[in-house]
Amino acid sequence: MTAPAEGPGPLPPPRLPYAFARRAGVLLCADGRLALAPHATLAAVAEARRVAGGALVPERLEAEAFERLLAEAYAADGLAAVADAAALAEGGMLRLDAADLLDSDDEAPVVRLINGLVAQAVQQGASDIHMEPADEGMAVRMRRDGVMEEVLRLPAEVAPMIVSRVKVMARLDIAERRLPQDGRISIALGPRQADVRVSTLPARGGERVVLRILDQTAVSLTLETLGLDTATEAHLREALASPNGMILVTGPTGAGKTTTLYAALKLLNTGRRNILTVEDPVEYAVPGVGQTQVDPRIGLTFAAGLRAILRQDPDVVMVGEIRDRETAEVAVESALTGHLVLSTVHANSAAGAITRLRDFGVESFLIAATLRAVVAQRLVRLVCPGCVTTEPLAAGLAERIGLAPGTPVARANGCPACRMTGFVGRQGLYELIRIDQKVRALVNDGASEAAIEAAGLTRSLPESARAVVAARRTTPEEAMPLFLEERSGAPRADAGVAA
Repeated sequence: MTAPAEGPGPLPPPRLPYAFARRAGVLLCADGRLALAPHATLAAVAEARRVAGGALVPERLEAEAFERLLAEAYAADGLAAVADAAALAEGGMLRLDAADLLDSDDEAPVVRLINGLVAQAVQQGASDIHMEPADEGMAVRMRRDGVMEEVLRLPAEVAPMIVSRVKVMARLDIAERRLPQDGRISIALGPRQADVRVSTLPARGGERVVLRILDQTAVSLTLETLGLDTATEAHLREALASPNGMILVTGPTGAGKTTTLYAALKLLNTGRRNILTVEDPVEYAVPGVGQTQVDPRIGLTFAAGLRAILRQDPDVVMVGEIRDRETAEVAVESALTGHLVLSTVHANSAAGAITRLRDFGVESFLIAATLRAVVAQRLVRLVCPGCVTTEPLAAGLAERIGLAPGTPVARANGCPACRMTGFVGRQGLYELIRIDQKVRALVNDGASEAAIEAAGLTRSLPESARAVVAARRTTPEEAMPLFLEERSGAPRADAGVAA
């Protein structure tokens, strides 16, 4: 039933967090009714009834009417509901009221809001916070498990205060609003340390701000905890044991390449090697490793930094990314002169990384002489253990995936623990090309990607995805893009689950 244009009536202060109400499509009304969006589920209705502490009369609204009513409800007292929307599940952020945030003489509430958002992002495993001003207000979104989700909507008059405070915390020029700026904030959250990379960008509605959360606990990851299958991990360890050569990790932005490199560095960082890195930027501080951040403004590029650290007598060199011919040539030269070089390159598959080096102008015989292994990876979301159910695999999906029809597979349902998404956390999917004598000969002869994969690929990305689906750790739909690549034979692309 469609609600009247004027809505169900006056509303009390919201008792559901804004993010949950908007995502789940449920809104508590003053007269005991429950406004429902078209996408509202029975689980969301049950949660609303639990919060309300009694029976509710559901009323279904069309999407536009529900969004209008939701905005009116959470803006009823200015910013009185902001704290509820951004409050931490464990009570890590103080409640604010409208007067607090709008009082330009006291910045403490704004600081608490920003700190609370960062703490919430760290606790919930979000990788980014996006602050997006527009004429109608500022939207605050977080990227969790690779998916963007709105958590707050602030009035337009508050946006400049938020942006200015972030700039102050990141030591940026608050008077400069015409040019992009980059900075960094270090935040202690109890025993945890988090570095926040800050990027500002002028836009039509005001300056956009993106906070990239770098949780230092990620540096504790090891090869055993990355999700590598036994054979792939064994081959990677074998390559890392080489005294020289080059190991490449490839994949789209946000696929976890840097995390894999740091896990490799942790294995190599025994105190008996001189390990130096050149990165853009230095994401995680690693004790015992010399880390250099590039700065193109003063001429410190990847290539220049790599040449400089080679004069520091390194045993192991990590280059954050090979992105041009000069860096590729210096990296190959380093591997030829007795150094073990680890780096990333943007390509869609392990064999594609070899083609990428050729595109940079590196001779095939040099690639063959220096490469030890190439790893390609993606990230896939894992189903929430609290609400996952099992269902038989439909015949149509079974044909695409390569599993038998009726195979038990996971179904993501959604519950408050997973914020109604059905997923919690992500896992890496990997493929590795081991550069043995046969593969080395193919690379030297300029063979195609297909020939190199046929000779050296230990386990393809679609095979890794198939194993995770069969183990009911993710859903067939979540990994489907990888299976489509396998069937089509088209150039590989991002699996759609990594940010």
